[in-house]
Amino acid sequence: MRKLIVLALGGLMVASCNEGVKKAEQAALVQRDSLEQIIAQKDNEINDMMTTLSDIEEGFREITEAQNRVTLAKEGEGTNTTLRIKENMQFIQSAMKQNKELINKLKQQVRESSVKGDQLKKIIDNLTEQMNQKDQQLQALREELDKKDIHIAELDEQVADLNQNVTTLKEENTQKAETISTQDKALHSAWFVFGTKKELKEQNILDKGEVLQSNFNKEYFTKIDIRIDKEIKLYSSSAEILTNHPAGSYTLQRDAKKQYVLRISDPQRFWSTSKYLVILVK
Repeated sequence: MRKLIVLALGGLMVASCNEGVKKAEQAALVQRDSLEQIIAQKDNEINDMMTTLSDIEEGFREITEAQNRVTLAKEGEGTNTTLRIKENMQFIQSAMKQNKELINKLKQQVRESSVKGDQLKKIIDNLTEQMNQKDQQLQALREELDKKDIHIAELDEQVADLNQNVTTLKEENTQKAETISTQDKALHSAWFVFGTKKELKEQNILDKGEVLQSNFNKEYFTKIDIRIDKEIKLYSSSAEILTNHPAGSYTLQRDAKKQYVLRISDPQRFWSTSKYLVILVK
């Protein structure tokens, strides 16, 4: 019996040890996987930043080469030399813009990365300083070219844009003036007609004793500017105004031939009630 108990306890201890070993191994595996994930993440972040840094360095190299080409070419003369200078300057401007964007991208990657360190900050500070130096060099190069009357296309485009803006502004002002003129004319426009009863009926201007009640023919009327046309000759010895217009704003008078003439003394009042004037003549 005693032997059996000892053996049983021994078996339990072995099983317990084996289970402990397995748990320890599992814990170690989990820790190793986590560590590998962290390392892999850091590797990816570092690789991304290194790629961006490589692109920036390549950009600086291309900018420097283009600067050297401009320096060599500016001593020459002729249209081809000027053209090469402008092309290289345009390339430099484009490359500078791209490098500034890449530096901002690298700054963002560092901010969001789990990899921290003073060395990264120093790298970014150095790149920013290089960019500032390139800006100063580009400005100095521009000034040298300006002295030789070599204007970069960007500046020429700005002048062209300015001229285009002036032209556009003139066109807009012309259009606005035309619109205002049209609105002004419409505001001060009126229409008149005179005719016999038969003529007015034929145009539906007079219908069953009523004036301008049905679909009358507007084309039969004459358009006038009320600011200018204040006198209308009726060429008849008989005249009757059928539309409603304020008394005292006009007079009907005979001329030397005993024919009536309508004289409008107060245009604003006269046309305030109706922009259409209908006169019956015989």
